[in-house]
Amino acid sequence: MLAYIFKRLLLVPITLLAIIMVNFIVIQFAPGGPVEQTIAKIQGVGIDATARISGSGSGDSVVNKNQSQSAKKDGNASSVYRGARGLDPELIKEIERSFGFDKPVHERFFLMIKNYLVFDFGESYFKDRRVVDLVIEKMPVSISLGLWTTLLVYLISIPLGIRKAVRDGSRFDIWSSGFVILGNAIPGFLFAILLIVLFAGGSFWQIFPIRGIVSPDWEQMSYFELLTDYLWHMVLPVVSMVIGGFAGLTMLTKNSFLEEINKQYVLTAKAKGLSPNRVLYGHVFRNAMLIVIAGFPSAFIGILFTGSLITEIIFSLDGLGLLGFEAAIGRDYPVMFATLYFFTLLGLMMSILGDVMYVVIDRRIDFESRET
Repeated sequence: MLAYIFKRLLLVPITLLAIIMVNFIVIQFAPGGPVEQTIAKIQGVGIDATARISGSGSGDSVVNKNQSQSAKKDGNASSVYRGARGLDPELIKEIERSFGFDKPVHERFFLMIKNYLVFDFGESYFKDRRVVDLVIEKMPVSISLGLWTTLLVYLISIPLGIRKAVRDGSRFDIWSSGFVILGNAIPGFLFAILLIVLFAGGSFWQIFPIRGIVSPDWEQMSYFELLTDYLWHMVLPVVSMVIGGFAGLTMLTKNSFLEEINKQYVLTAKAKGLSPNRVLYGHVFRNAMLIVIAGFPSAFIGILFTGSLITEIIFSLDGLGLLGFEAAIGRDYPVMFATLYFFTLLGLMMSILGDVMYVVIDRRIDFESRET
């Protein structure tokens, strides 16, 4: 097993490099960029949301390379960027130099990879702070949101899935399947909006806060008050993500138990006179729960990736999802690549942890023998 883990760890930097490279190349061809954002601020002109997202117009990309070269030949470098007409070309060159765009693309890429090896992500273009400080500051919000959601999803889905498997075809199974299908069909952000309308002062009751992870006066609170305030703020975000995420695990648990219940060793155990609970929890449970429990790291990553972004935006939770979204909209490339780096690294490590959990739960599994 140690040899298998070592091989997987060797693949981590290669995978990270490939993902960062692909995204770096895509960014070079994407119109819009920090230079154009700065020019808009200098000109006193705001860039609307559609333009920020789509990068309409000219931008800081290799797509405009020919246009840039022709503009420089004509001595009018300001025409390369949208809204730059009338600005001194030397000023634009200074802006490019401040963001590092005066260097060739390949030089910027290798410099970025060199810095990433020592977790040096540089400074944010627009927040005037080190990127690593921003990531460390936002990390607890996203991780706590993902962990609470994953734990509650497992606490709900596993007992429900077992119950559905034991009572397969009953009224309970049929009615609960309706709720499972409903939870799977409706996106989690719609549940989030519904919860805000119902319980956060939208149109009915104002029971829970609508934004933030703690109250503004949290520094004056005692430890117990701070913990209570934190849990109070986390109720609506976590509930909205749990409602939208429990369906898949519930059906996975049910199908896994149904598959084991119909196997020959279960029939043999029943024929020996063992009680249903002894058969279920003494024989079926371990085999059926293998794929469910070992999938915890993957489930956590899935919830963290897919759910945290929209949930953090809706509830104004200052986490990595919101940070990465704002960085993408504002073309803050150091922050954007740092969040991508963190999510990718966390996903790769959780994938290895998932394989380890398979072996811990069932010693018969041997990944090394499968590779030979």
